[in-house]
Amino acid sequence: MKNLSLGYSPCPNDTFIFYALVHNKLEGKLRFTERLEDVETLNRLALQTQLDITKVSFHALGHLRENYCLLRSGSALGRGFGPLIVSKKPMRPSELSSKKIAIPGKLTTAYLLLRLFAPDATDVVEMQFDRIMNAVELGMVDAGLIIHEGRFTYPEYNLVEIIDLGEWWEKETGYPIPLGCILAKRELGVDLINEIDRMLKESVGYAFRNPGITWEYVKNNAQELEDEVIRQHIELYVNEYTLDIGDGADAAGKLLKTAEELHIIPESNKPFFID
Repeated sequence: MKNLSLGYSPCPNDTFIFYALVHNKLEGKLRFTERLEDVETLNRLALQTQLDITKVSFHALGHLRENYCLLRSGSALGRGFGPLIVSKKPMRPSELSSKKIAIPGKLTTAYLLLRLFAPDATDVVEMQFDRIMNAVELGMVDAGLIIHEGRFTYPEYNLVEIIDLGEWWEKETGYPIPLGCILAKRELGVDLINEIDRMLKESVGYAFRNPGITWEYVKNNAQELEDEVIRQHIELYVNEYTLDIGDGADAAGKLLKTAEELHIIPESNKPFFID
């Protein structure tokens, strides 16, 4: 029985789709040792090639293509759920260039979108995503770039939306927004990677069929989120692209090609997938 290291976040969409994989609910000769970290920590661990399989931001994929390939299942990609920029007081999006902005990490897709939207907004402060709204509310920064459940909970901090960067991306390109994805080390080889992808797809399918069975695991890792926020989170971030990225790979290609042209990420001729 081969054991592989697997990194993903404690966010409800990740714990939901990985439940069956890490609780031995699937047939297969692989076992997985999970490591739960916030997405920017996972991005950094992947840069050090510390994990066999890991959730990362699509932005981070642009720096990881030499060592990792994209899996066809597990992605967080779609419409209507992009990162938001929020502040205590209304402001025009054009004012962001002169503001101090808290971001959830420089390898997040959220930060890449901010760089594409407002390239002159360079006064940024990195902090863990779940600290950002509090920092904005306390006036430690002028604005915050929020991800995950933040798009449901920011009004509780008396904050207002400045711009929805996912909505901006969709209008600019026509593509859905590619936020997060699952990667595997290329050195694992085609046969093993295909088996990982098969089991991951089955794990996603299991979660869709058995949401009640996954609930305790999801709830225990949800950082004290209310039940309704957890449900909204899963409904928004887990969709048909999570089961199979399909033509969502074109959206990822557009995002990374744009970043290459602006010299934000290195150019690479490595294909996303191993076939």
